[in-house]
Amino acid sequence: MTIKKCLSFSFLLIIIFSINLSASAQSRDFTISGKVIDDDLGIPLEYATISITKPNDPNFIDGGVTDVDGDFSIPVPSGTYNIKVEFISFESKNFNNRQVNSNLDLGTIVLGFASNSLDEVLVRAETTEVEVRLDKKIYNIGKDLTTAGGTVSDALNNVPSVSVDLDGGISLRGNQNVRILINGKPSALAGFGSSDVLGQLPAEAIERVEVITSPSARYDAEGTAGILNIILRKEKTLGFNGSVTLNAGYPDNAGISANLNFRTDKFNLFNTSGFRYYDAPGNGFFDTRYNENSRSDFDRIVEDREITRLNRGFNTNFGVEYYVTDKSSLTASIFLRTGEDEDLTTNITDNYLGGSQVYGTTRKENQLEEDNSLQFALNYINNLDDNGHKLTADFQYEKDKETQTTVIGENENYNTISYERFLFGENINQKETQDEFLLQADYVLPFGEDSQFEAGYRGNFQNEVTDYVIRQESQETGELVLNENLTNVFDYTENVQALYTQYGTKFGEFSFLLGLRLENTNLKGEIDSELTEAELQEEFGFPIDTDFDNNYLGLFPTVNLIYEIADRENITIGYNRRINRPRGWYINPFPSRSSTNNVFQGNPNLQPAFSNAFDLGYLKRWEKLTLTSSVYYQNETDSFERIEQNIAGTNVIRTIPVNLSSNERIGAELGLLYNPAKWLRLNGSFNFFQFNTEGEFNDIDYSTENTSYFARFSSKVSLPANIDWQTNMFYRGASEGVQGTQEGILSIDLALSKELFNKNATLSFNIRDLLNSRKRESFTSTATYDRFSEFQWRQRSFNVAFVYRFNEQKRDQARRNRQNGDDDGGEYEG
Repeated sequence: MTIKKCLSFSFLLIIIFSINLSASAQSRDFTISGKVIDDDLGIPLEYATISITKPNDPNFIDGGVTDVDGDFSIPVPSGTYNIKVEFISFESKNFNNRQVNSNLDLGTIVLGFASNSLDEVLVRAETTEVEVRLDKKIYNIGKDLTTAGGTVSDALNNVPSVSVDLDGGISLRGNQNVRILINGKPSALAGFGSSDVLGQLPAEAIERVEVITSPSARYDAEGTAGILNIILRKEKTLGFNGSVTLNAGYPDNAGISANLNFRTDKFNLFNTSGFRYYDAPGNGFFDTRYNENSRSDFDRIVEDREITRLNRGFNTNFGVEYYVTDKSSLTASIFLRTGEDEDLTTNITDNYLGGSQVYGTTRKENQLEEDNSLQFALNYINNLDDNGHKLTADFQYEKDKETQTTVIGENENYNTISYERFLFGENINQKETQDEFLLQADYVLPFGEDSQFEAGYRGNFQNEVTDYVIRQESQETGELVLNENLTNVFDYTENVQALYTQYGTKFGEFSFLLGLRLENTNLKGEIDSELTEAELQEEFGFPIDTDFDNNYLGLFPTVNLIYEIADRENITIGYNRRINRPRGWYINPFPSRSSTNNVFQGNPNLQPAFSNAFDLGYLKRWEKLTLTSSVYYQNETDSFERIEQNIAGTNVIRTIPVNLSSNERIGAELGLLYNPAKWLRLNGSFNFFQFNTEGEFNDIDYSTENTSYFARFSSKVSLPANIDWQTNMFYRGASEGVQGTQEGILSIDLALSKELFNKNATLSFNIRDLLNSRKRESFTSTATYDRFSEFQWRQRSFNVAFVYRFNEQKRDQARRNRQNGDDDGGEYEG
């Protein structure tokens, strides 16, 4: 589907979305009015929600919100009503069975902050709202200026415990084996098992991010590091509301996105759409020095790589939530994503002998790519009573298609030694399709006031087919000829079915959640190639099963506990067992073709890795300072490691993932939120970890011990005239891998913003990677070569963003500091 068609589709959705579905109002004879104020500060609460229902008519729903002075006035016909007054993070108030046969004035309604709950602790700050629960931490994305006009990946990079590397890879506590979920489920938003598409979605689409380092049994056991669950925005306020964002920047970057919501008594319609055009130039440098064991034609090869990426992407998510009764709802949504990318990689290679340049080439790879994803989802929720007794059911179908056309050509720049090598052109056509079904049902049964039982089923059925065709120029005829050794079709199926149960309770200051998950994993793969298994083994140098069918049945227990030492102090303890399944390009044995001398090759012999993890956390809050901390330990068996090898008798260095024996990781993290004054907010975190890897591959010992860390700091200063200035700094310390070392990386982002039009709009300017220092420098040492490399995925960028909000509930008022009136103060709940 082309971008033009998708834009037309989006406009159609918005037109449909804007149609008023509400029926003609009943005759309104009287009004229900009142004023809502904050119990502690005595100030009005704007956008408090007033819900009006009839005790004997579940189909009647009415209501409204308070104005800037906290006042409301809602017309209703005569009758008997239940009236509920709510405001986020405050205790609600109910006025039941009120007879209205004249104007009803409820007077001044005072709301206080919510009382303690079973399983949550809430720490509020303007840029990030932190909610600590038994099995996760929830970060509600706030006014982070440095991500204005940015992407989901940019926003994730500012979440504590999370880091995004130069390739867009997401790590949790320094571990990349993290599971990405959208709204609690695998999604087309995450692309073909990767996080690349998160770099195309606007950061404004995120409501919150759940960092789940000790997942409970309700979650898929995939991801040894844990789970990141990204929740997208969906407003509940009556009427039509939303926001529109425009952004532009350098290098070329332009986009428009909208979050729209329309709520009636029976329906809630929501739409998130966005289009983005951007250029992301990058570069790489590789200096490889071979020794006498390599049998290479040269003793040194230097590659200088320049990358240009022209990306155009469109996405839209349209849904309808229908309130079947006052306790049940059915939600249907359709997600569509399409992208048209054009990447050009220019690789200039200089080959050395005896310290002199003797042979040089220029290789150009031009890749055109089209991506299309379509996802349909149904969700049913039935709140069987008001005490948490609930049944939910989900169905989701997703279809993805990715087509790549690559043209590769190489020319000789100089040749002082009459080196004989035929520089052939290549044409590669790759088509990847994926179909995925998800079935899920969950049942929650509360016991008394403080206990809860939960059980559920989840089935995830996925099939992915990669059709790879490569044609290379013939030295004899100059024509393109099919390369039968590399052309193949790889058909991969992953089916995971699970049953789980868990029980949680609270007695005194102690709460716990115990769970057990039973999962069956079926991994099947079929390779259709002109070569036999024996010929493939000879070609690639390791055994290959062209038709494998593996089943794994496992139990995954979880334990999560909270002990509340005081109102603002608690300790959490967690244990869980996890699995990391090999998939996608990690098991496809046919090598990449992005470089003549450096290739990546999957390993179909990879087995799942299993881990046992323990986590001990501590939280303490003072008047202006909040501290969160934890120490953790993880032991992973059959862990995946990427090993580099010099293919015997050639210049080629191959990278291949293998199962090493074990990976033991121990670490600690510390977070501080400090608000010394109304105009100053400080936020910092530090994560330190050490891991020991033990194992060997092809009789080579790759055991190593590595100590590293990463830290981030953010400051926000409120200036006169509604201007804010924010600085974000991130530093990842040097690290050591199984074959080399990586230098530290420093990145600094700056941003300024100004509120406009009575704070309904925001104009912001930001600079990402101020020092242009976000580069990965690494050194690799093996028995046959040493290599220095430098890689930069995206250069320094400048961005301007304009956000306009209409009829939106102002979230900053929910983050009020009770002591000094600052809308940024930290608040503890639970």
